[in-house]
Amino acid sequence: MGSHDRSSAFTDLTEQALRTVLDETDYVAEDDVVTTLLLTLRLGKPLLVEGEPGGGKTELGKVLAEGFDTELIRLQCYEGLTAENALFEWNYTKQLLSVQADERGVTDGETVFDEAYLLERPLLCAINQDGETPPVLLIDEVDRADEEFEALLLEFLSDFQLSIPEYGTVRAETPPVVIITSNRTRGLSDALKRRCLFLHIGTPNFEKEREIVRRKVPELDGDTVAELVGVTQRLRDETLLKQPGIAETLDWARAIAELREGDDDGLSRSDIEHTLGLLLKEVEDTNRVDNEFVETLLSAGENARTTGEEL
Repeated sequence: MGSHDRSSAFTDLTEQALRTVLDETDYVAEDDVVTTLLLTLRLGKPLLVEGEPGGGKTELGKVLAEGFDTELIRLQCYEGLTAENALFEWNYTKQLLSVQADERGVTDGETVFDEAYLLERPLLCAINQDGETPPVLLIDEVDRADEEFEALLLEFLSDFQLSIPEYGTVRAETPPVVIITSNRTRGLSDALKRRCLFLHIGTPNFEKEREIVRRKVPELDGDTVAELVGVTQRLRDETLLKQPGIAETLDWARAIAELREGDDDGLSRSDIEHTLGLLLKEVEDTNRVDNEFVETLLSAGENARTTGEEL
């Protein structure tokens, strides 16, 4: 217990040092992403990251934990998420057994409401760490949780503390690095937004996506990478129920690398037709892809392969 302060681990962190960390973990970040991350770490503020699914929001928390060699504590949000699942919970079975065994009686001043009976969930675990480098707390897809859960987060995000009935207030000696992601399936409260720095990760342009695939799937040659990205970028020009994100591009690239076995020839019609399900995840979208459109995709890929640019 005690008051918290910014972590000394990031006090002298420079932009160049942060870029090095991101490069070593193969995370391709524009200048605005690097600057916002630097402020998050230096100021000790939570970071709210919004964007389309598959855009690299969750990966951001993972690479920070990997890059700074610290623990990643992940809270996956969902509808109906409760305080017991996210904050803490009493071990009622252990308490009952202790009372029945008269191990913790009121006569000796002991209680069953102490740390020995407290079950740590992600938020409590994140503020109970005492290492030199604070953990990274990833609160993933917060927009999937109910608005009531947002209210539970406010005290935590304001003061990095939790109030536990019968026990007291637990405060972080050093605040964790908090990354909160949202797919914008619903609006978040102003109170939550005020407590966070904000970053929007949009759909990558051709150059950025090509660099991401080149780093993440190094077994593919540069021309094939350009071709794959050219096809994905062309798909995003269509009005689809679900646009392919970076995650889908990477899945497709790994699949093509697995099937090619060293063949560096251009994409074939069968390559696209047989693996399109890795890019398009809605039957209505796949049904729109006829022979004419496959030719359009092949043309986009060929142009990207020969010129290194999007069609």
